[in-house]
Amino acid sequence: MLVINTDGGAKGNPGPAAIGIIIRRDDKIIEKYSEKLKTKVTNNVAEYIGLIRALQIVLEDYDEREITCCLDSELVIKQLLGQYRVRNKVLMKLFLRVQELQDQFDKIIYQHVKRKDPFQKLADYLLNQELKEDTKEIK
Repeated sequence: MLVINTDGGAKGNPGPAAIGIIIRRDDKIIEKYSEKLKTKVTNNVAEYIGLIRALQIVLEDYDEREITCCLDSELVIKQLLGQYRVRNKVLMKLFLRVQELQDQFDKIIYQHVKRKDPFQKLADYLLNQELKEDTKEIK
């Protein structure tokens, strides 16, 4: 089973944003991915976009159809597990996109992890590197 750690963040809320993704099998990292988002978004939107991109990567590049998705966003996890309602229209579109993607998997486990989890820290580092690159371009 593949495990993915995803993170999304924005400098400002909304603001310039990026995502970081770690794909691993057990504790062995098999792929790192990061991307600066093209528009200013909120942290919650970036978190959803990070998860969506990770699911797309797994569907495109791997044969695995059972995965565990680790996020440090309690809001996103609780919305995906049906514990919180999705009230924001933008988040609802992203939530529904996750639902479409997850239908292509046999099994998905959503797991909330602390920010100090080593793989989560790495996903956070990757997205912050993207945001640092953005800061350098402005100067």
